Amino acid sequence: MPRSEPSPSADGVPSGLPPLSAAVAPVPGPQGPPRRAPSGPRELFLAFNRMALQGFGGVLAVAQLELVERLGWLTREEYVETLSVGQVLPGPNIINVTLMVGDRFFGLRGAFAALAGMLTLPLAIVLALAAVYGRWAHVPVVAGALRGMGAVAAGLVIATALKLLPALKASPLGRPLAVGVCLVTFGAIALLRLPLVWIVAGLGSLSVAAAWWRLK
Repeated sequence: MPRSEPSPSADGVPSGLPPLSAAVAPVPGPQGPPRRAPSGPRELFLAFNRMALQGFGGVLAVAQLELVERLGWLTREEYVETLSVGQVLPGPNIINVTLMVGDRFFGLRGAFAALAGMLTLPLAIVLALAAVYGRWAHVPVVAGALRGMGAVAAGLVIATALKLLPALKASPLGRPLAVGVCLVTFGAIALLRLPLVWIVAGLGSLSVAAAWWRLK
């Protein structure tokens, strides 16, 4: 008995077959579409070197812009988690973030490549500027310029915090409680001038305990 062939549709495609677009469309995995990743330690070095050279007054704001928005190596939630761990560990926050991001992609080689990119050229620039500042620090124009850069750095930090607020939706604490912790932390540091070690030990421990309880 001859096998029946699928009849053609109006656009010429056999009606018994799926459309070509459905056949070639990528199927997202359980983690969603794949994100970009650095091609090697060299790209890590260049990316963190670029961040460091832009980071006048602090690199954290530039790191968020580069890693999340420009390069796409981390999601906003992943960056918030990495930054949170980096803040509670000893040492500068951005150095901790640099080491963790480098290790995430290429292990120990990646960590050292990212750290070298973050420190090499800025170290030379800072040493040169320190020598110049020691000679011209008493000039009012220089002092005023440094105060202005401090205001710009504060604005960058605030802008970065506002950009990261949507990531709180994925927090186990939930957005209202997480915002409340942020406000209490701000009041404790900016208004009450409490020591940072007590804020991390106190509010940090309470936040971890609350997140653990809600996850249960």
